[in-house]
Amino acid sequence: MSDPDISVVICVYTEDRWEDILAAVSSVRAQSYPALETLLVVDHNPALLERLTEEYKEATGVRVLANAGPRGLSAGRNTGIAASYGEVIAFLDDDAVAERDWLRRFAEGYADPEVMAVGGRTLPIWASGRRPDWFPEEFDWVVGCTYRGLPAGRVRVRNVLGGNASFRRTAFDAAGGFATGIGRDGDKRPLGCEETELCIRLTRARPDAVLIIDDRAVIHHRVPEVREHFGYFRTRAYAEGLSKALVARSVGAGKGLESERRYTTRVLPAGVARGLRDALLSRPGGAGRAGAIVAGVLTAAGGYVVGSVRARRGGAAFAVARIEEGSHG
Repeated sequence: MSDPDISVVICVYTEDRWEDILAAVSSVRAQSYPALETLLVVDHNPALLERLTEEYKEATGVRVLANAGPRGLSAGRNTGIAASYGEVIAFLDDDAVAERDWLRRFAEGYADPEVMAVGGRTLPIWASGRRPDWFPEEFDWVVGCTYRGLPAGRVRVRNVLGGNASFRRTAFDAAGGFATGIGRDGDKRPLGCEETELCIRLTRARPDAVLIIDDRAVIHHRVPEVREHFGYFRTRAYAEGLSKALVARSVGAGKGLESERRYTTRVLPAGVARGLRDALLSRPGGAGRAGAIVAGVLTAAGGYVVGSVRARRGGAAFAVARIEEGSHG
């Protein structure tokens, strides 16, 4: 499958991102490797569903759908997968724009028949116009972006990152869809890791599966002003710990925390040392970055402990959706 048909799924939930949604769709329609279709999946928001349906009623290749499952990002993605026609399904955040060769880079990855998922590189667009001095690049995952410590180039990985990712349709046939109960639900607590859990489940179902990231598949992700503050940083780190506990319960701590061990023992200590060195050299934000890394690790660890206790007590659960064949829209 050297030239796969690619369906693009964009999950949306609020009219507050109206201009961002239009920009995301426009970036898909401007691709050098044309998408087969773009599916906008609206998460339990009738007004937004109606408005988008009207906006794209005469647009070729754009379909607007209602989330057919429970509220949240995972069920929205599963709705898009089930309704799509492409051999490959790509996912783009509703507040991001893709560079012109985004889908071309994805398509190139699937020339290898063992490749089941291809992800890309996500760069932040800071609302203030620049990265806050205290915000460490090692924690850019907090704002949904590629973080320092990920290898460069086209490389094999344990998991792709959900807002800039693609999968063969057969991956969902083998492993099922995204698990509900892990990922985001609108503006509630910013949980995540649903793509991590899916990727680990996929490689268990298909041990020969190869998952890669090609850092030439670039999108630009908007970071709103509220997420530039330490309060959000801390909340997101805690939520990541909660999510990682669910993943570890699902797939085991060995696989569920494999990448995190390297990140915690190698990448983050180097980041702290770099921040302290910058502080000694009187460079802006050095001490703040070192402190933020330490605070982020401790907060995420606290979330993991709390999440693990809840999971053992049965207070946290999630469900893996099967993608029904023949349910294309």
